[in-house]
Amino acid sequence: MGFGDLRSPSGLKVLNDYLADRSYIEGYVPSQADIAVFEALAAPPSADLYHALRWYNHILSYESTKDCLPGVKQPLSKYGPQNVADTTSAKAVDDDDDNDIDLFGSDDEEESAEAKRLKEERLAQYEAKKSKKPALIAKSSILLDVKPWDDETDMVKLEECVRSVTMDGLLWGASKLVPVGYGIKKLQIQCVVEDDKVGTDMLEEAIVTFEDYVQSVDVAAFNKV
Repeated sequence: MGFGDLRSPSGLKVLNDYLADRSYIEGYVPSQADIAVFEALAAPPSADLYHALRWYNHILSYESTKDCLPGVKQPLSKYGPQNVADTTSAKAVDDDDDNDIDLFGSDDEEESAEAKRLKEERLAQYEAKKSKKPALIAKSSILLDVKPWDDETDMVKLEECVRSVTMDGLLWGASKLVPVGYGIKKLQIQCVVEDDKVGTDMLEEAIVTFEDYVQSVDVAAFNKV
């Protein structure tokens, strides 16, 4: 298992394809699996790698609380497609850039006045950076079932309508069509919302306005993240 070399365009392409129908590396909520892969990247994916960039920006929002996410961080070879091996060679830089700041200097070298001044200056910069970290934002992962009127409903257009719903604090994720009987399929779509900004009632009201395509909207799963 793996994504190839996550520091190369080919590895990022594998990651993008892997996330085309997934919101996270594993499961339906962010976990240490996402952090392990996130930290292996040298830089954000390019704009053409839409799925990988969407996932990257979402996981970036957990920077200050990444240690609290569920699961146990494992080697990169434990994640990804079965038929791809991990070849990522270089260890990713820590999210907080702590490795760039020598807080204590060398025990074997005598500090000069200039070295002491530089260390105090870096300590001040480090503390200032830590103090500016954003407060924890309560979020939820929601799985919606969007049902059409009949088997003749254009499901591609229905999904376009759903994804056209934009709100501050709303991020659409992966989706799939699920058979419900008599040739009819429902759209099952994932989203992550900021609890203080977006509620399930707001989402449902916005989606059912597309009455030419949407018969009803139900919450299939709701989890705090």
